[in-house]
Amino acid sequence: MGTLLVEALIDGVLTGGLYALMAAGLTLIFGMLEIINIAQGIFVVLGSYLSYALWAHLGIDPFLGLLITVPALFFVGVGAEWAFLRRLGDRDRVSMSILVTYAISLVIEGILDIVFGTTFVQIRPSYSTSTWHVFGFYLPDIYVYGFALAVVLLAALFALMYRTRFGASLRAALQDRTAASLIGVNVKRVSTITFGIGVAATAAGGMVFGVTNGFNANSSLDLISRLLAIVVLGGLGSMGGAMGAALAMLVIEDVVAVVWSPVWSPVIYFLALLVVLSVRPQGLFGKVAARAQ
Repeated sequence: MGTLLVEALIDGVLTGGLYALMAAGLTLIFGMLEIINIAQGIFVVLGSYLSYALWAHLGIDPFLGLLITVPALFFVGVGAEWAFLRRLGDRDRVSMSILVTYAISLVIEGILDIVFGTTFVQIRPSYSTSTWHVFGFYLPDIYVYGFALAVVLLAALFALMYRTRFGASLRAALQDRTAASLIGVNVKRVSTITFGIGVAATAAGGMVFGVTNGFNANSSLDLISRLLAIVVLGGLGSMGGAMGAALAMLVIEDVVAVVWSPVWSPVIYFLALLVVLSVRPQGLFGKVAARAQ
């Protein structure tokens, strides 16, 4: 049992890195723009399909393909924000964003079904089944690479938000749009670019998800519930919180599956969310803040 428990902990940490990678863009959009992006799951799957198409038809390695898929999804995000989300008013922004992004999700899902069909596919580069043997445990290469990519991406997003002039403009717009406009911040442009960055980040998560899982367009339904839970638990807008919450949730799920039953692991996953939020509504790493209207 001891060995199985250690394996569950390792697997939970590595899988948590994958989910943190997929949740990075969502925590940025949710925390900074106050947009509940229900389409985040389908954006992840879109990233998976783009990486799959490059690998299957052009022989491009999935990691190298990020040079193409990240910019592509950035422009998808910019287009979606400009066409559908920019016109949402501040007062009903949160509630209406749910409906708008859900509609975007349905449209993209339908297009993916038409283009790729409903059959499950998977990206299978040579390293998708290779492992590292460390202290008697086998660590899948792709999960290790995905964990490292998650750390780099979250650090980059944190630096962008809190160490750059653009990040300062975004945070100013979040606190008070009118005041930010008066000091020269182009609020609409900043919001559009931020949404584009948030969607672009899903390209990395989608790529790793496509290598580690079989997927089709319907895979987004399970993904979005888990990603929203991670973002809320970690604290809105907290990059470190997204990583911490993903690791905690996936470790709990894997440990419960080993010591109790795999049937109960998804239940415990969301039960942990309810328990934490009942004590700390702003999440593990979130801060209580009021936005000026």
